[in-house]
Amino acid sequence: MRVSKAQAALNRQHILTAATRLFREHGIHATGVDAITKEAGLTHGSLYSQFGSKEAIAVEAIRSAVTRSKRIWQHATERQPGTQAFRSLVEGYLSREHRDAPGQGCVVAALGADIARQPPSVREAFTKELGDVFELLARLIPGEAPSHRYDDAIAAFAGMAGALILARAVNDETLSRRILQATAKRISQQTEVGKPARRTKRIADGR
Repeated sequence: MRVSKAQAALNRQHILTAATRLFREHGIHATGVDAITKEAGLTHGSLYSQFGSKEAIAVEAIRSAVTRSKRIWQHATERQPGTQAFRSLVEGYLSREHRDAPGQGCVVAALGADIARQPPSVREAFTKELGDVFELLARLIPGEAPSHRYDDAIAAFAGMAGALILARAVNDETLSRRILQATAKRISQQTEVGKPARRTKRIADGR
């Protein structure tokens, strides 16, 4: 029996939702097609008719996950000034709630190491989406030159993702919370108006 276009679109979304959560929780390599179809409540035939391969699902899952995160961040920034919005994003990212929900959280922190071992198509999709994340953050960070703000966004997000990975990895709750809190504090301080580190360097250089 033929599936209607509406049902096919719904099936596709079910597969993406299931794959994205399972990939984040278990990794791309450790998540098989059987697990995805079971989670989505569909057959192998439905999956392959929609995507053709697990690699294609991984590409779309990464795009879908990052697009959703960017949408949430963009909505948050519309309600606050740039610096305040950035601080709120950092605090939300480095929260216990985010730490404890890997299946619904940042795909970068969940899959960064895994993606390094994936085929070029998956890495290309990841690279494109990550670049968009940097652009979004750069617009919220105070500063003069766009290139400086972009570099600050790279450093800030690298710190955020790294801290989240460490906070999930350790088995000491007190240390885990301290990793999150200390990183959030440092990133917020380093991206405030004025750039203390840069002023210090100018003084040291005699300028």
